[in-house]
Amino acid sequence: MNLKTFLHNLHFDINKISPPDWEVDWEDAPLTYKLYRGLPSVPFSLEVPLALEEQKTPVNPVFHHIGDLLWYVFGLTEMCQSVSSLDSAEQTADLIQSYRRFVPSGGGLYPNELYIYLKIKDLPEGVYHYDVAHHRLVLLRKGNFDSYISKALGSRCDVTACFGTVFVSTLFWKNFFKYNNFAYRLQGLDAGVVIEQLREAANRFGFSSKVYFQFLDRALNHLLGLPEQEESVYAVIPLSLNPINRFTKEKDITSKELCMQLKEKTFDHYVRSQRVKEHTLLTKINEASMLETSSSFQEITAQERSSVEGQVITLPQTERLSYDFASACRKRYSPNMDFVLEKVSQSQLALLLHEAAASFTYQNDLDKSPAKLGSRVSLYGCFYNVSGIPDGAYYYDSTNHALCQINPGDHRHSLQYGMSLDNVNLFQVPLCLHIAGDKDHLINELGYRGYRIQQMEAGMLVQRLLLTAAAIGMGGHPILGFDAGMCDEIYKLDKQEKTTLIQIPIGPYRPRPWLRGSLFH
Repeated sequence: MNLKTFLHNLHFDINKISPPDWEVDWEDAPLTYKLYRGLPSVPFSLEVPLALEEQKTPVNPVFHHIGDLLWYVFGLTEMCQSVSSLDSAEQTADLIQSYRRFVPSGGGLYPNELYIYLKIKDLPEGVYHYDVAHHRLVLLRKGNFDSYISKALGSRCDVTACFGTVFVSTLFWKNFFKYNNFAYRLQGLDAGVVIEQLREAANRFGFSSKVYFQFLDRALNHLLGLPEQEESVYAVIPLSLNPINRFTKEKDITSKELCMQLKEKTFDHYVRSQRVKEHTLLTKINEASMLETSSSFQEITAQERSSVEGQVITLPQTERLSYDFASACRKRYSPNMDFVLEKVSQSQLALLLHEAAASFTYQNDLDKSPAKLGSRVSLYGCFYNVSGIPDGAYYYDSTNHALCQINPGDHRHSLQYGMSLDNVNLFQVPLCLHIAGDKDHLINELGYRGYRIQQMEAGMLVQRLLLTAAAIGMGGHPILGFDAGMCDEIYKLDKQEKTTLIQIPIGPYRPRPWLRGSLFH
């Protein structure tokens, strides 16, 4: 299968991308976290702040700040036990136990890993892995790597002015074992969710951040000691006490030239699986997405969106939402059959959409100015039972803070029919949001790397919606098992060469019966 066909099938015909006889070997499932063996480690304090209001003045980071930051981004926060459906024949039920984090992940498998290059007081300079299971840092390379990382970013960031640089990677097997090739779509979305959680957590500590989607892949994998057949860096996020300004690009450099500056390192790590199967297509598309020279880095000019015909409803003006980030993280909940249909006010909808759009303005290496909602991903929604909003499908115009009606009527029947699993009752959901992007997945501008960038930006917007929903007392459940073609028809996206990327039902809910043990009390 060629890669262009693979990406098409990922969205419109997923039955063609995985073997029909694929069986999940749960007995040989990998751990949801990576464990390094035989390396120096530094434990963080287990006492973390239970409230995180935004810092008006940046705090010079010390070791415990880094621990608190990483825990809020990716640490283990909850142990859950629930019971699967009762087997009527045997009158038995399976007990399902899982360890959760503040960020959602497809199947709760968390395919990403976090690495961080740190230069702070009371800690040796170097590159570390965040050991989620033990809430500690594991030292991979000791030393100053400012020049190396800066060159890997194409000399577009003054790494010397940053106290830390976070690398978000994907460990392919961690969710390939369950989802086969469909894992590739999840991996980009999950990485985006983690990036947005990191951005918001860093903001609460008063730290500036910038997201780099373009870098010399093999050079950074070499720095971290990652075998690219198993794991690869997806995004780089420098952290600083001051704004991370645009930096003048120096002469071009290649991955090969940069790798020669550092001795190769290999590390022993444990994943638990005894039989790691080949993921040929994922390896192939990851390799096709790699950038070998900094001369290939580029910026994208934002495309103006064509106007939408139909009724325009200007939403009530609202200020940016002020909320305790830690509280919103604890409240974030993914209802399955737990949604409860209640009237949603126009002001609640306005607050949800405005906050998502306003917070999506972020520094990155693709735009000459901060990215805004609508530049590469857009927000649509099918609304039902919202005060003052006729039932129908809408586009959210973030510039004018208005809804543009595309297709009037109640679309819940179609949306429910289009789901591959009946795990969410959409008839109980007032707000069914969809994130959309270019149908060619930015391949024309960025090659095959464009697909994973698009998925990461969609994931970032997903997390922003979920945090805002939690802050205003609602739940949201990201869904990939939906009929993208049918949703594209509802929103008439074909005319714009766009497609829906992910579906997020949002609304009031009642908690499900399960045992939840918080790990932060």
